[in-house]
Amino acid sequence: MANEFVSVDPYMRGRMNDVRSYVAPYALGEVIAGGAVGRVVESAADALPVGAVVLHQHGWSDVVQADASTFRAVPEIPGVPLSVRLHILGMTGLTAYVGLTAIAGLKECDTVFVSGAAGAVGTAVGQIAKLLGAGRVIGSAGTAEKVALLTEKYGYDAAFDYKDGPVRAQLAAAAPEGVDVFFDNVGGDHLEAALDVMNDGGRLALCGAIAGYNTTERVPGPDNLANVITRGLTLTGFTIGNHLHLSPEFGERMAGWFAEGRVAYDETIVDGIENTVDAFLDMMRGANTGKMLVRIARPSA
Repeated sequence: MANEFVSVDPYMRGRMNDVRSYVAPYALGEVIAGGAVGRVVESAADALPVGAVVLHQHGWSDVVQADASTFRAVPEIPGVPLSVRLHILGMTGLTAYVGLTAIAGLKECDTVFVSGAAGAVGTAVGQIAKLLGAGRVIGSAGTAEKVALLTEKYGYDAAFDYKDGPVRAQLAAAAPEGVDVFFDNVGGDHLEAALDVMNDGGRLALCGAIAGYNTTERVPGPDNLANVITRGLTLTGFTIGNHLHLSPEFGERMAGWFAEGRVAYDETIVDGIENTVDAFLDMMRGANTGKMLVRIARPSA
């Protein structure tokens, strides 16, 4: 099959360290595995005819030849780019849904705080939270432009630029009545700030900790961890691979929301497989809004 888009994601950074994790580290000299979408160009499998749109985890390459069982055919949506299968209609959206429902147990009228809210997962979390009945959704981002997008496009009730001042102070001002659910993509000072404002019985869904992915020294823990005890908080880390059984439920609900025009998305697209590493590094620096993708240039006829 020929890829049309490949994904670059923060979790890939963790697989570049030879340490114990939920998935094996990348092997030197091997292709970087990860999400991609494309079309079948040659096939010996009746279930995957030429022209079929398929998802897979074979990663950073322009073409792939592998067993049919490693590909999943998905319907093409007229007028919608195939790339959405790698974010809002795919694993990114599923991650947001799982974190809010299965992990944090979101309830109607909950106040939700999302760190790294202008990224692929964060933009999905804010919208899904509102669709599920959250009362107030607050997000952090790294530029004034991203902050504006959160409130003007993605339905956030409040947002702040974490570079404008201490996250603790900004979050306290944005959530005067506290936070019930924290969806964390960042860790570090964002986790500390959330622990300060969590309401009794609050739930924290720990999805990522990008603030510490490139550190070379041990990162100190939150200085207010005792709040977990005194406020009866629940902190739960999760990876999406343990919750794939929720894919059908998510797919049905998201398909409905998407068809009704109730879901927005942004993509930051880099052209050319040869620029995949640069796209990954830019994503780690926060240069993307929404999902960072690499579009594979097709050879000219």
